[in-house]
Amino acid sequence: MATRSDWALELQLNVVKDQATSPATESAIESALTHIGGSGSRNRRAGKQLISLLEEARSTAAQAEDWQVVRLLQDSLDYAEGRILKPEFEERYRLFQDGQQRNDILRDYMSMVLWAGSRFVTGKAKEFLEGHPGSSTAELLDHLSSLGQDALFLEAPPDRPGRYSIPRGRAETALWIERVIRRERVDVGDAAVEAHRIATSPEALALLAADSDGQMVFRAAELQRRAAGLDRLRAVAEDRTATEHDLQTALEGQHWIFGGRFVGEAAQRRLVPGDEIDIPLIRGDGSLHIVELKRAMSLHKPLVKRHRGAWVPAAEVHDAVGQAINYLVGLDENRQKIQGELGIETRRASAVVLIGHPGVQPGVPEQEINEALRTFNSHMSRVEVLTYKELIDNAERSLGSAGAGFPGASPHAGNGDRRSSIDQRLLLMSLDRRGT
Repeated sequence: MATRSDWALELQLNVVKDQATSPATESAIESALTHIGGSGSRNRRAGKQLISLLEEARSTAAQAEDWQVVRLLQDSLDYAEGRILKPEFEERYRLFQDGQQRNDILRDYMSMVLWAGSRFVTGKAKEFLEGHPGSSTAELLDHLSSLGQDALFLEAPPDRPGRYSIPRGRAETALWIERVIRRERVDVGDAAVEAHRIATSPEALALLAADSDGQMVFRAAELQRRAAGLDRLRAVAEDRTATEHDLQTALEGQHWIFGGRFVGEAAQRRLVPGDEIDIPLIRGDGSLHIVELKRAMSLHKPLVKRHRGAWVPAAEVHDAVGQAINYLVGLDENRQKIQGELGIETRRASAVVLIGHPGVQPGVPEQEINEALRTFNSHMSRVEVLTYKELIDNAERSLGSAGAGFPGASPHAGNGDRRSSIDQRLLLMSLDRRGT
């Protein structure tokens, strides 16, 4: 959430300043108060600068070994950054002043909540015992416990204003969803939270109920697995110390990244004596497509160079393409042997060279690098050249990832932002399945 700056924070900081024993600490707190600009003004300033000033004041108090002030300034930071709620903060502030009464409204609110909760539990216990006169204490407690779990899924029916209902069995459904998510290792921040969201979504529940064989959950798990693999590949591609072997390891088992034309990887990498292919992909028609890997951010030479007023591929690109062409020549010459022994068709084999990253040449716009390589590719019939970033961005778009490839999008689109909620994915997958 946004940084918070209000009257309560201003009052609390004034109290903290009065308790400071060091002039340096007082001055640091005063700087924070000056930045806030209170004293009756409604336009109190917050922002990152306020957080920096509060952290500096806390550090100054720690150097003066004024640990009480350090604790109070930590409260200031927690409140400004939203980790302490306003009612709790105001209650805590009132405790600092002798003779000040606590908030009667909050006290009465808590007492009413406890009274209503006690009355509700008592009434439900009586109903259960009347319907099950021979029940034991353990059975009664189990019933009340399950009722409490279902209460987390409280509904407010639109056709019954002022009334609420607790759908029985909803907690058990959520627990089942959570266990499926954990068992299939779906990459979510909190399985319990995602399960709660699905269990409270009528659309998602209807889809799950119609999906008797669980394919939606498994497909969601596969989407999450692919997203996690893509994140790992991006991290390696942007690592300035990563080797070709590191990149190959990150790409293993991720043939989907190269597009839907490929159905898998060939188990044999040494198809021609003396040549070892980095990644041998198999198309749907059984033909071969080889992937030649070069360094990404750790590439020591430029990808493109300026030639007669235009950007053209540099020597590193030409050398890599030449290596890929030599592989294709060897495959053509040994076609019958490879097909007879391994059942792989190499007559229509093609290649892609993955090399470099726009970050290798920060002085050249990424669009210019991509355009130079695309122009180069347009004159090649069997070899294509891509940067790792373009490959990853294309794969990200195929997952429906937010932000990838759009102007102004961060190259590190937040992992949390990139990951759609599970119930939305279920709906999309259902529509996709119905369409097919």
